[in-house]
Amino acid sequence: MNSTQSNDPTLAPAWARLSDLAIGLRARELRGLFADEPDRGPAWTLEAAGLRADFSKQRITGDVMSALLDLAREQGVLAKRDAMFAGEHINATEDRAVLHTALRLPPGATREVDGVDVAAEVRDVLERMADFADRVRDGRWTGATGERMLNIVNIGIGGSDLGPAMAYEALRFYSDRDMTFRFVSNVDPTDITEALRGLDPAQTLFIVASKTFGTQETLTNAKAARDWIVDALGEGAVEKHFVAVSTNAERVTAFGIDVANMFGFWDWVGGRYSMDSAIGLSTMIAIGPGRFREMLDGFHAMDEHFLRAAPESNIPLRMGLIAVWNRDFLDIPTNAVLPYAQFLSRFPAYLQQLTMESNGKSVRIDGAPVDYNTGAIYWGEPGTNGQHSFYQLLHQGTEIVSCDFILFAQALEPVFDMQDMLAANALAQAAVLAFGRTAEEVRADGTPEELVPHKVMPGNRPSTFILAARLEPHALGALIAMYEHSVFVQGAVWGIDSFDQWGVELGKAMANSILPDLQDADRPLDRDSSTDALIRAYQALHAQG
Repeated sequence: MNSTQSNDPTLAPAWARLSDLAIGLRARELRGLFADEPDRGPAWTLEAAGLRADFSKQRITGDVMSALLDLAREQGVLAKRDAMFAGEHINATEDRAVLHTALRLPPGATREVDGVDVAAEVRDVLERMADFADRVRDGRWTGATGERMLNIVNIGIGGSDLGPAMAYEALRFYSDRDMTFRFVSNVDPTDITEALRGLDPAQTLFIVASKTFGTQETLTNAKAARDWIVDALGEGAVEKHFVAVSTNAERVTAFGIDVANMFGFWDWVGGRYSMDSAIGLSTMIAIGPGRFREMLDGFHAMDEHFLRAAPESNIPLRMGLIAVWNRDFLDIPTNAVLPYAQFLSRFPAYLQQLTMESNGKSVRIDGAPVDYNTGAIYWGEPGTNGQHSFYQLLHQGTEIVSCDFILFAQALEPVFDMQDMLAANALAQAAVLAFGRTAEEVRADGTPEELVPHKVMPGNRPSTFILAARLEPHALGALIAMYEHSVFVQGAVWGIDSFDQWGVELGKAMANSILPDLQDADRPLDRDSSTDALIRAYQALHAQG
């Protein structure tokens, strides 16, 4: 950052200009913007890495985009981007590099950080993962009784669960359908018991994913799984039915897992950016090493686009800047992710962690409090399901929600014209959100006057439409990387650290201190009156079980 830049974006000259532009734009509607620009659709569309991103239904103008690009320059966004790719320690509060992009470098590439070729280390882990995945998939890896592993259970939480669970569901079409994949994250005992229901211990392999091998929820579930295996097959079965994704060899060994079956990753990979590391072992077993490489190639294609494309044609840069515009200048607090693809049913949940854990910050990277809005609330469900639940609020509610529509042109499993029906719904919803329906148009349909106000759609509700040919591994990688880099752009503009997550830590620490209180009814309590009363009420109800 040069001497003219500040972590506070409100001091940037472009911020004031954007504030003025927002005042003027509130008087304009998308209908008018399209009328003024007959070719607005194609003009506001960018393509890269197999994705087509149409930003034309966002409430932006050329002047707004120009000012946003100026804001990016004034905040040093591209310099920060280059520093990230170079392996500089841009995660300032933890003094770490941020190098998830190194996880998907092509074979033969190099990337030296702090004197170490991290690309070579990544390749080594990927090769070990591929060898293991092939042995599980073709039956050479057998359990304690000599049977093939047909059930894979991934035990993790946060990024060690959301990424693998989302990717498996997204790429289920390409998975080995003779195998069953389940994912356990919640310390609620029903999660592990339901995941194990109906599985044969002799054919079940557990992947325990925890960098430190000390995450409470993960290790609690792993212990339950271990007891299940030992009860059925004996203590000696553990090393044949468990592998670890971790960096703590001592704890892995103490659990009973051979360190030869431990797959590592690095402190420069944040959990929410780790699904293409060893955390993706279950994904690789499901779809095979070749398909996993295709996914990595999709990630890398979008990485290269973000790194090298001109600012005016850079999809993640534009996406991130529009997110800042919506959040800070149009006062839109939430963003709905609406994939018109059932296989992407877990994608909104995955993005919740990626976006909100990254940019849910109220202090800047220098420790000063922010006095502007940062990360939006992300949520969503697949279309067309959502149309019959929350789209009513999207169209006529008092709160405006920005939306991301995601559509694939080719059905993975074609059934007569159902893909066309799906596409028609996605296109229609985006158009109605943008343009609405006026009272005059409603009356022209012959609607009784008393119903006219109820059928008016105000429109002017912004959305981005993302289109790709087919939901395949390459497309999934590119899609995720697009969002990753958009999140980076937002954080870089806001001057916050998008790569720490201190807000997650205090609750976990307090839970550890409350646990002994819950387990000892005679233990004196000295917390707030609400928590103490709830502890006693819980103990009384628990004792009745």
